[in-house]
Amino acid sequence: MATATENDDNGLDNLLKPDSEPAPVNLSPPGEQKPLSKNAQKKQLKQQRYEAKKAEKKAQEKEHKRKEGERKHKEWEETLANATEEERLKLIESRKNLRKERMEKRSEEKEKKMERLTRAKEVGQHVVVDVDFAHLMSESEISSLVQQIMYCYAVNGRSTSPCHLWLTGVKGEMSTQLDKLPGFEKWFIEKESRCYIEAMADRKESLVYLTADSETVLDELDPKSIYIIGGLVDRNRFKGITMTKAQEQGIKTAKLPIGEYMKMSSSQVLTVNQVVEILVKFLETRDWKTSFFTVIPQRKRTGVDGDAEKQDLLEGKKICVEVPLESGS
Repeated sequence: MATATENDDNGLDNLLKPDSEPAPVNLSPPGEQKPLSKNAQKKQLKQQRYEAKKAEKKAQEKEHKRKEGERKHKEWEETLANATEEERLKLIESRKNLRKERMEKRSEEKEKKMERLTRAKEVGQHVVVDVDFAHLMSESEISSLVQQIMYCYAVNGRSTSPCHLWLTGVKGEMSTQLDKLPGFEKWFIEKESRCYIEAMADRKESLVYLTADSETVLDELDPKSIYIIGGLVDRNRFKGITMTKAQEQGIKTAKLPIGEYMKMSSSQVLTVNQVVEILVKFLETRDWKTSFFTVIPQRKRTGVDGDAEKQDLLEGKKICVEVPLESGS
């Protein structure tokens, strides 16, 4: 039975940065690896170099943060050492008050976040991440998908208009790796070991599988509909798998109207976290164009007018500035 538990952000922001993007998953059944083409080998090598560079950058940032912490601690100790007893007491008291204010603000923000997430569960948009494809992935590939799910949860929690997230098909290695995430057991989401078609049997008519292979273009998000995102990233080895699954189950399908606003450099397949972020951004703005240009990376676009694109990005930033965010993470 699915459960929605109270939120806990401890450790999440330390593992995930807002502007980070999890590495795409290369789906291939364990033990059934096919020889890679030269083009695929080049892409794999490029991805490996990207991962290595990202890991190096992360290590440098961690070291910089450590040194910065040591520097500030040293400055504080020197300040206290050079102060009179009266000044020292005032400094310590001032620091205690500052910490108290920060804790109160954090508590208030967390409370507001829980209010938003609770409301989303009751009357908001429900979005399902279908992770019932774990049997097609290796342990490392599942780990990459778990990273994306973690990003989805963080982005949704920060939103002023969040959706209510579901994870269905959570079992085996997928369940094991999700349970390793800090505070996962307290995430405010629905966690189901069953497939959505079983968990939501009484709401089958409301299910809509989002797939780039659908002929139906999504113009608006219907709050009565439950949108499903396939827990796959690289569908090149399993083309049409989500579309076929939806057709076999007899549920509706739709695709995002990306082609109406921009040209993609390759296919219109996005990472799981990008799709979730686009949906959440649309719930905030009710504007597909703003949602796409805010979320889809420049490297995935082509044939876009430079000036128009800059204007779109500026408009996206303007919206973020003009609408105060109730930070929740």
